[in-house]
Amino acid sequence: MVQRTTLYRYLTGPDDASFCHRVNEALSRGWSLFGQPTLTFDPTQGRVICGQAIIKDVDEPYSPTLKLSEQ
Repeated sequence: MVQRTTLYRYLTGPDDASFCHRVNEALSRGWSLFGQPTLTFDPTQGRVICGQAIIKDVDEPYSPTLKLSEQ
């Protein structure tokens, strides 16, 4: 019997279109938003940094060698 596993990722990046595209790509690959997005300000680089947790259920046992970005 295959074990169902919930995978977790936390995407981060500058508050720009590239971050939104990364989240959209993950959603299109079956990931779901988990919790509220976060924002913080990086004073060194003078920009806002976004974060968004995402989860995905897969039909395989968890292993630390799983490449989450390829799921």
